[in-house]
Amino acid sequence: MIIGALLLLALFVFPLWNITLEAPQYPDPLGMNIWINKITDQEPNDIKNINLMNHYVGMKEIPEHMPEFDIFPKVIIAMSVMGIIIGFVGRRGLYVTWFVVMSILGAAGMYDFYLWEYEYGHNLNENAAIKFLDDQGNPLDYQPPLFGTEVILNFIARSYPSTGAYFLFSGMMLSLVAFYVDKKEEQKNEIT
Repeated sequence: MIIGALLLLALFVFPLWNITLEAPQYPDPLGMNIWINKITDQEPNDIKNINLMNHYVGMKEIPEHMPEFDIFPKVIIAMSVMGIIIGFVGRRGLYVTWFVVMSILGAAGMYDFYLWEYEYGHNLNENAAIKFLDDQGNPLDYQPPLFGTEVILNFIARSYPSTGAYFLFSGMMLSLVAFYVDKKEEQKNEIT
């Protein structure tokens, strides 16, 4: 349990998510890494180039700061500390409780990410230089996928977990492993 809780701290070292845009005019895909407290270029100037492209279709710039960047680090530290305390207390039911709380927080974080992507891809400037319309004459949206790959005009947008997400998931799974190991140990002690 303690190791699982400590793995959450890897989110301060590794990005949580990665979004890339591939297109014929960009031999090397443009990309951004999303951390719990910032968004960074995958390669130098990627975000600048993404913002330049997006400007022409009326999309907002990728923000340098969001309120979530103040909240997420505190939540991760709190859940890590809580997991360490639960590990020392050693109550099996608390392992599952911690896992459930982490799952709820993860789902809330993904929903928040979806809302941000929706706003980013749908709330377009009416005075944009270039406007693409669907078959009914409605403006196209440019929302990147929450998870997976999607074609947006001539771009292939990919959105997938990055290294930090795997540490997070592993830490959560270790809390379940701790639950089952503790349960087996208790059953073994009851038999002897």
